[in-house]
Formats: sequence, structure tokens, C-alpha cells
Amino acid sequence: MVKLRKGAWIVVADGNKALLLRNLVEYPAPSFEVIAEQMPTVGADDLKPTDQSGRRADGGPNQKSAVAEPNWQQDARDRFAAELADLLYKRALKGAYDSLVLVASPKVLGALRPALHQEVARRVVAEIPKDLTNHPVPKLETLIKAEMDAM
Repeated sequence: MVKLRKGAWIVVADGNKALLLRNLVEYPAPSFEVIAEQMPTVGADDLKPTDQSGRRADGGPNQKSAVAEPNWQQDARDRFAAELADLLYKRALKGAYDSLVLVASPKVLGALRPALHQEVARRVVAEIPKDLTNHPVPKLETLIKAEMDAM
């Protein structure tokens, strides 16, 4: 069982927004305050293609290759994960938190993990692979406590 310590930061994120929360009390009953809400600077709608993907000519006569369609949703998610990781790194350098809990969908966690600086990664005490961004803060307290108690 991982205990949520006083002063720990909790990041609840999906590909479109992230809530940064701070735990105000010691275990067992968490109480979160919202520190910030982070939104992506560039969304999937901003990364729309300017032309259709298609075919390109290869070296030989009458030879062509298909060009894959880019995944704009994934690109936007990766960009947002990098922005969030940068924010967490800057705050870690200022000593804003000692422990960090990451709560995000598996895809967002997958994009966020490699983007985290070592200084941030060593402060991660738990990862919860669920999308909880649409829940109010009191419900987040209950859900995150239950997940951490089960660890």
C-alpha cells in the first residue's frame, strides 16, 4: 500500500487537460486543492493536415509508394505530454513537491513517461492508469485513495 503524503502532488491528465492537485493532509483521508489546470498550447484541431496523404514516386519506372496518414490525435497527445513534463520539471527544480502521483489514461501515461526528466521521475510514487479528469475534486479524493490503498 502506497500512502499519499501531505504536500504530495497529484497530476490527473488526459490528452486535452491536466489538473495539478496538492494533498493537504496526512494519510488516511486525502484532501486535495487545485494548484493549476494545464491545457495544451496546440490541440489536435491545430495540427490538421494541409493536404491529403497519398503516393510518392519511387526510383524505378512507374513505381510508387503509399504515404501513411499521420495520427494527429497522437501527435497532439505527445506534444501535451511533453509540455506537462516540462512544467513538472520546472516545479520540481523549485522544490514545489517531493512526491508525485500520476493519474492518466494508459495512452497518456505512455506518452508522459519518456518525457519526464529524471528529477521528476524519481519523485513519482504511484501511477494510476485511468482517465479520471471528468470527476470533481471530492470524487477524485475517494477514487485515488481507493486505487492507492489497493497498491
